[in-house]
Amino acid sequence: MDDLSDLTAFLAVAREGGFRSAARASGTSASRLGDAIRRLESRLGVRLLNRNTRSVTPTDAGARLLERLTPALGEVRSALDVVNTFRDRPAGRLRLNVPIAAARLILPRIVQPFLAKYPDISMEVTAEERLIDVVAEGYDAGIRYEERLEQDMVAVPIGPRTQRYAAAASPAYLARRGRPKHPRELLEHDCLRGRLLSGPVYAWEFERRGETIHVEPKGPLLFSLNTSTDLAVESAVAGGGIVYLLEDWLRPYMDRGELEPVLERWWPSFSGPFLYYSGRKHLPVPLRTFVDFIKSTPWS
Repeated sequence: MDDLSDLTAFLAVAREGGFRSAARASGTSASRLGDAIRRLESRLGVRLLNRNTRSVTPTDAGARLLERLTPALGEVRSALDVVNTFRDRPAGRLRLNVPIAAARLILPRIVQPFLAKYPDISMEVTAEERLIDVVAEGYDAGIRYEERLEQDMVAVPIGPRTQRYAAAASPAYLARRGRPKHPRELLEHDCLRGRLLSGPVYAWEFERRGETIHVEPKGPLLFSLNTSTDLAVESAVAGGGIVYLLEDWLRPYMDRGELEPVLERWWPSFSGPFLYYSGRKHLPVPLRTFVDFIKSTPWS
């Protein structure tokens, strides 16, 4: 059991890339994790982690151990989870990796009602923009806005099934600069544009009556999509220009009159997000319970 505890500590530190972040994720202390790694390295006789002031990365030996250890500990957790089926109430931990937009727009309606209904289940949510292998990184499930999944993954709809991208600006900006009537007129306006994590600045897409138009407007602000979206919205509210984001992100501001819709007849729609998880492994009780919960949740 000591070996298992130390191996679990190594997996947490390697996955999180640091002792402090691993301690927060594991609910323990960085010093305790450090002691576990030192014991493990002493027993194995090899260094498993390279440590410096900025990061912690696996050595070649640590990387090989991590590669074999991740699925092995997953099988151990699955074996222990079998006992969960004999409990009166489902229990355990559910780990989700989701886009920031999903954490902001989808999960708030789900998480608290779910945890209130199943108090013996704890949930850990990591919100980020990386496209990761959820199984390899130890998550039970993830969320994606497009159903581009490997063959062994199961996808379950979560959230509204139809969503739209929307353009909006403040009443003051529109009074000062005028309201565009066609997407190409955006080239004459100040636009607040988002950059994907991979680097490119994404084009704004509009659709109407079978016609699709892509526009690459200019403007005074370039922001990182989702990670600094609030900055772009507040800049739009302050009159800085026209912003183009998920409608659900802008809807509260439009409902309050702080922003007004722009080119609404041209807003493109797309399918809502999916919860996805591996179909090859035993489905842990917390995940199975969560899947059943979202299937029974009505979405307008």
